[in-house]
Amino acid sequence: MSTSIHPSALVDPEATIGKDVSIGPFAIIEKNVSIGEATRIDSFGQVKEYTSLGRNNHIHSYACIGDTPQDLKFQGEQTRLEIGNDNCFREFVTVHRGTDEGGGVTRVGSGCLIMAYAHIAHDSQLGDGVIMANAATLAGHVIVDTGAVIGGLCAIHQFVHIGEFAYIGGMTGVSQDVPPFMLVAGERGWLNNLNVVGLRRRGVDKETVTALKSAFKLIWRSNLSREEALEKAQQELGHCSEVQQLVEFLASSRRGVVAPKEKNRQQR
Repeated sequence: MSTSIHPSALVDPEATIGKDVSIGPFAIIEKNVSIGEATRIDSFGQVKEYTSLGRNNHIHSYACIGDTPQDLKFQGEQTRLEIGNDNCFREFVTVHRGTDEGGGVTRVGSGCLIMAYAHIAHDSQLGDGVIMANAATLAGHVIVDTGAVIGGLCAIHQFVHIGEFAYIGGMTGVSQDVPPFMLVAGERGWLNNLNVVGLRRRGVDKETVTALKSAFKLIWRSNLSREEALEKAQQELGHCSEVQQLVEFLASSRRGVVAPKEKNRQQR
């Protein structure tokens, strides 16, 4: 298959187009864009300047990839959007490039599925295999680690960090960090439990799941302080790399982490 560009598409001569790329009717590719091989841009899709796409990506109709940040401080600086391989951006998805203040680059890893009407704001950083369901929204500077799933109509506050293989249920507002391997749901993002189903689907072994369950009980179900619980989890379960990862995430969180619903009630 050779590169195919529909006669009605507008492709800037300064754009770099790889082999076997398909660009559909009325698509727009601006200058200073790099599109990797075997990528498909459907009709009316847009790739804005200072955007680079790896190989085998699929931009569906009316998606707008690489537009300027929705940030009042942005004054037209030359910032970037960098996208890996094998990603799917469905209809009306918007992904914005970075700002100087936020490091200058928005990044999307590889193998991600970004469903219709989802939004990825400036300076956000997505790992590999992330799923964002319909109309999920990331504010600026959000970090989403590998394999995390964000349900439909979710709203993620700026500077939030979502850990590896976390699952956020639909219509959830998240204003604090979400620990790796955990399941969060509810109007204000309450911590429910370990994401057992997601871990099993990812092929995580029983011993690791058991260790994470024990760590969850120590940290969120015991009467120990957070510091005491993390220290005990480290001592008793630190041989498990996933528990170690969880402990380090909690210890380094700057925004604080989402809490179980009953603890939120106690705090009020």
